[in-house]
Amino acid sequence: MQTRPRIGVALAGGGPLGAIYELGALCALDEAIVGIELADCDAYVGVSAGGFIAAALANGMSPREQCASFIENEGAAHDIFEPGLLMRPAWGEFARRLASLPRVAAQALWVGVLQRHSASVTVEQLAHALPTGLFSNTGIEAQLRRQFAQPGRSNDFRELRRKLVLVATDLDSGESAPFGLPGFDEVPISQAVQASSALPGLFPPVEIGGRFFVDGALKKTLHASVLLEDGLDLLICLNPLVPYDAAHARRERVLESGEPRIPRLIDGGLPVVLSQTFRTLIHSRLELGMKGYERSHPGTDILLFEPDQRDPEMFLANTFGYSQRRWLAEHAYRQTREQLRAQRPQIAAKLARHGLALNDKALDDHHRSLLRRPARRGPPVLPSALAVKKLEQVLDDLEVALAARARAG
Repeated sequence: MQTRPRIGVALAGGGPLGAIYELGALCALDEAIVGIELADCDAYVGVSAGGFIAAALANGMSPREQCASFIENEGAAHDIFEPGLLMRPAWGEFARRLASLPRVAAQALWVGVLQRHSASVTVEQLAHALPTGLFSNTGIEAQLRRQFAQPGRSNDFRELRRKLVLVATDLDSGESAPFGLPGFDEVPISQAVQASSALPGLFPPVEIGGRFFVDGALKKTLHASVLLEDGLDLLICLNPLVPYDAAHARRERVLESGEPRIPRLIDGGLPVVLSQTFRTLIHSRLELGMKGYERSHPGTDILLFEPDQRDPEMFLANTFGYSQRRWLAEHAYRQTREQLRAQRPQIAAKLARHGLALNDKALDDHHRSLLRRPARRGPPVLPSALAVKKLEQVLDDLEVALAARARAG
């Protein structure tokens, strides 16, 4: 008799855009894989924005329920996510820094004038009065606390039926803080999410037990090793941020979102260059980590889902924007379904080893959508485009079959 496979889910960060992508992708996976309920897996790890989704999954909230809350702002009052929570100024942090200004100014005067240090040293002293974050994340923590206080849910790691790890970074030591593991499991889940997503510069560090914590992505992109050590059979990983491959991208003048296409990344100016740089750095860490996981845990099958690097839609979207959430979630849902169809033989083979399968009927239904109300629409999908996609899938299947036959020969 075949035992139930042990399945884990690892979710990387990426700001509100990352959470939007992961919800769209998870909804696609939840309906396309037979034998899995993503809100009833054995273990979850979340980093930064991925921590929001992982904590809700571990509390039994399905991807569709989270989509209703975060994307469509529907459902029970305690579950509806208010977009304004992301943009509340950190008034408390501003007040604390303003109160410290006289002391800091006196120190700068002493260093710069009386001790005759250079002007740069004086400026460095004055910088001590600058706020450590622009926006407050206390409202987000309170929202999660309300959600996890509902019947059937818990804000206590130790009360969950499923393993949950939310990784932050200890600001003073630079070490990872795996909230949820023994020694780190007394912290409320909502506060652990707050700490894991405290991106320096945007949100102030979160004080827990006299120490200060910031975004968990500073150390690693995915932190999947905290789950792999439990001997999982299958690990499903999602990473929302990938560098853009402009050399092989499609050439439309206007994107489906209605935004004009950037012919070259350099034409996008500093924001686009910085975005590409940041994405390249975190993705290179992820690639190294994935190779290490395959070597250290050969008995675990790993499925990684990411946006297509040739797709400009996710790249040009504002990482910290929320206004286009409905359209972007729908786009992520459709792109994940395309990835499943394009890699059907490889993914199906991994799933079959654990008694799982792809729902071909659902995957091949091109009329499926994520949202009940239509999102912002792009150009209609022509029958010729569907035929080309089908041909590409057939060729992919043929390539895999020929490779397998060659190996057997």
